[in-house]
Amino acid sequence: MIYLLQFILILATQLTYFRIANRLNIIDKPNQRSSHTKVTLRGGGIVFYFSVLFYFLLQGFQYPWFLLGLTLIAGISFADDIKPQSSKLRLLIHFIAMAFMFYQLGLFELPWYFTLIALIVSTGILNAYNFMDGINGLTGGYSLVIVGALWYINASSIFYRQQLALCTDDRFAHL
Repeated sequence: MIYLLQFILILATQLTYFRIANRLNIIDKPNQRSSHTKVTLRGGGIVFYFSVLFYFLLQGFQYPWFLLGLTLIAGISFADDIKPQSSKLRLLIHFIAMAFMFYQLGLFELPWYFTLIALIVSTGILNAYNFMDGINGLTGGYSLVIVGALWYINASSIFYRQQLALCTDDRFAHL
């Protein structure tokens, strides 16, 4: 039952965003480099942020630094969808956001050079991901591969609560 309620809430959020984006003309018109041929709404990825925010609220505000980092990423990405932002500003925000997430995971306790390299690589992956999100379906496909791999790795070496990957809530386990 809880999954159905979560699905309905996220679907309603997405449909509401579509109406807002349509009304505010947040669109992407195709050009020679585009993979699409029709006018497409932009910024729909913000609903993923709201999904994580719902989880955060339901789970009693767990992972606050992670959420802060994600909020920065979602904010700059959404702002870029509305009006292109400086690549230096986006890169700086992404780097700071990754640092917040690393802090949440306790990775600053590792040697500084490892942390710095991991921050650079993670920020690079985030930017590659952000670049590719315009290709419909591709991002969803490799996202499933990444989440599946993290889920598999987490089963043997726990570094986050499995409920986050499964989108479940312990308080509703009896449902």
